[in-house]
Formats: sequence, C-alpha cells, structure tokens
Amino acid sequence: MFQATRRRLALWYTSVTAVLLLLFASGVYLYVRSTLIERIDDTLNHVVEVVERSLVIESTTTNTEQFRINIEATFRDNADAVEDDHIDLEWFSPTGELLWSTLSEPLGLPVHPDRTGETVKVIRHQDSVEGQEDYTPLLLRQVTERVEVGRQVLGYLRVSHPWFEVTKPIRQLIFDLSLGTGVMVLSVAFCGWFLSGKAMEPVRESYQRLKQFTADASHELRSPITLIQTNVQVALTDPELREASGAAAKYHQQLTVIERLTQRLGRLVDDLLFLARQDSGIVQPSFAVCPLDALLMEVVEEQQLSAAEKDITLSLHLVEAPESHNLQLIEDWFTFQGDWNQLVRLFTNLIVNAVHYTPQGGKVNVELARIASPLATRIALLQVKVSDTGIGIPETALPRLFDRFYRVDPARTHTATTPVAIPTGSGLGLAIANAIAENHHGQIQVESTLLQGTTFIVTLPINTES
Repeated sequence: MFQATRRRLALWYTSVTAVLLLLFASGVYLYVRSTLIERIDDTLNHVVEVVERSLVIESTTTNTEQFRINIEATFRDNADAVEDDHIDLEWFSPTGELLWSTLSEPLGLPVHPDRTGETVKVIRHQDSVEGQEDYTPLLLRQVTERVEVGRQVLGYLRVSHPWFEVTKPIRQLIFDLSLGTGVMVLSVAFCGWFLSGKAMEPVRESYQRLKQFTADASHELRSPITLIQTNVQVALTDPELREASGAAAKYHQQLTVIERLTQRLGRLVDDLLFLARQDSGIVQPSFAVCPLDALLMEVVEEQQLSAAEKDITLSLHLVEAPESHNLQLIEDWFTFQGDWNQLVRLFTNLIVNAVHYTPQGGKVNVELARIASPLATRIALLQVKVSDTGIGIPETALPRLFDRFYRVDPARTHTATTPVAIPTGSGLGLAIANAIAENHHGQIQVESTLLQGTTFIVTLPINTES
C-alpha cells in the first residue's frame, strides 16, 4: 500500500514538473524562433532599402515623364556582396517578368508585394548520378517591394534568404531543450521517489503502530470476551433460572441479551484480528489442493437452516465440464490451489449477506463455473456468482461497498411498500471477503439493482493451463 502511494506521489511530482518544463521549453522555443524570424525579416528589409537607394533611374528617350531602371548600372556591383551574405536579389518588370537575378536558376514564383516577410517552398529538380531527375525542396524567406516613382511602377524587387539559416539554430535549440528537459525530468523523478519515501516514513511508522495495536488489542480482547460468553452460557443453562418467573425471568432475559451482544463483539474482534494480521503479513494463506465445488456444498448446507427460517430458497448450481475433455480434467474441473478456511469465510460472508438482505420468500442462488480468462485464453478461472432477489444496493454505494466499517444507509433503499432489513453487522464482512479474494490473486465484482437483487461475482485463477 505504501509503495503504491509512494509511486503515485513520485509520479505526480514527475508529471507536474514535466508539464511545467514542457511549457517553459515551448515558450523558449517560440520566443527564439520568432526572434530569429524577425531578425531575418529586418535584414531583408534593410537590404531592400539599400538597393532602393542605389537604383539608377533614367527617363525614357521618348517621354521625359516616363522613367526606367538602368539594370546594368544598378546591379553591376551587387552580385558578389549579396552572394556572400546568402541573400539573393531578383528584379522584375512592372508586368512581373524577371529581368535580373543573382540566382543560378529562376524560382518561377509569382510576384506580389509583401514587406512583412513570407516563407515559400520551391521544388528544384537536379540530375542524379543515374541520369534521373531528383527533386529537392528549397525553403526561402522572402520580402517583395514594389518600386514606384510617383504613380509609375518601375518594377518589383524581391529579396530572398535561405530558410536553413533559421532552422539550423532552431534544430540545435530543440535538441538542447529536449536533452535538458529529459535530464531534469529524470532528476525530478529520482528526487520525487526519494522525497516521497521520506515523507511516507512517519505515516508508515504510525500505520505500523496502529496495526500492531489493533492486533494486540484484538488478541487481548478475545480472552475476556470468551470468558464472559462462557459464564453467561453457563448461567443460562441453569434449570432454576430457565423455569423462574418474575425478577428471575427478567434476569434470564438480560443474560440472553448479553450473550447475543458478546457473540457479536466476539465476531467483531475476530474480524479486526484477521484484518490486522492480514495487513501486517503475520498470517499467510496456506495454499493446498482445494475442490471449490465441495467447499460451496459445505457452506450452502451450513446456511440452509437460516435460509429456511426466513422461507428463502438457497440453491447451488454447478456448471459441469463439457464431455469433450478428458476424464482426469473433468474430475478436477473445480479444483485449484487455495486456502480452505479463508475461502469458507469468504463465501460464508457473501451467502449470509444475501440471506440477510433478501425478504421472506425470496431466492438466493450460488453458481460455480469454470471460464477462460478474457486476457489470456490459455488461463482458466473459477467464477462464483452469489445472486439474491433482495432489496439491492444503490449505485452511489457500490464504489465504497468493500471499505472497512462501511454500511449502506438503510434509508437509501427504503420504500413505502418494501421493508428494509437493518444491517446488524460491523461492516467488515465484505472487506474481509475482498482481502481473501486478493490473497488468492482474484477479485470481487458486484452488480445490483434496487428492489430487484444483487449479484456478487468472485473470480479466482486456477493457476494451470486448461
């Protein structure tokens, strides 16, 4: 229990830290990426401004009011400089025709002005070694400026920058952030495991002392309770007291009440002692060959009398093995490794509960079947269903049904037409049944409908391949 709690605490520490680190790393990544893009765009816009100032604008010979760009004079000395900076220039006519470029191969992209910067993808084909064409994608960051004189458009200037200049530091940043985040998460997981263990030590010590106290107190209470019960039973067997009247008869009635209360208290002490020893691991189940069909026959037979007193039909149904199996397997169809005494206690608790909460004239059916595991078809399970036609359990109470000392509030199932049996137990019967099932690596499930009945399903592994 404490190891599971420690794992959950360490997992929570690690998960919360991992989420925070992920958010931090994402913020750093987005900030650095946007900063790099802004720097590239600023550089491209600066190049546009420099080139615009160096443009050689001439008037046409036919009309002094019309202007044109002298391409040779303007771009004569720019090719080498921009090539060194990994920046390419393209000059287009007012109609979008490419007139001059520093690129070895035209991009073939349409021209539209955009000073804010945009990322474009260009597919270039190159001849491979075998003579086949190889298409290589190229990402560029571009800024396009419309150059005007008055209302006359002289042309378009497009400045491009390779996108790998942005992605290269970004990839390195992603690697660094991933490595740092991974190391931090592992460090926090280790520290969380260590600190959760330290935090659980006082709780573990207190719990161990409480378990020891419960076991010691339950053990010490058994003797005086047994002594009181024995003395009361001896007193009740006195023939003079049984045949007396008046004050002596009242005294006999009080002794009867005392005997009933001491029996209930004795059962409570036994239950507490069992759970305390179960939690502390003092008593381990003694596994041996256990025929579950014979065990259920014995338990059902023991409870027939109490069922008959309430006019309740208590029956046992065994789902026999198919005839296709060999004789030895059929004989051991319901046999597995288990603790006989603990299993008797488990099914006795379930059947007693079913009889107690079933109205007069109802039915309680116990069914035993051998089924295949839904997770692995080669593993067989024994399934026991204890069904009744009782008052049922509200759906809100089902999650806490196996908690210690928890009992369903009778008012939740009370109706004007249906009487409700008030629980007289300690609320430990189902907790003990669940603990015994877990000892056998099994589980208990419950299905219930108000005013229709309840079914407890106990599943126990056989631990052999069928």
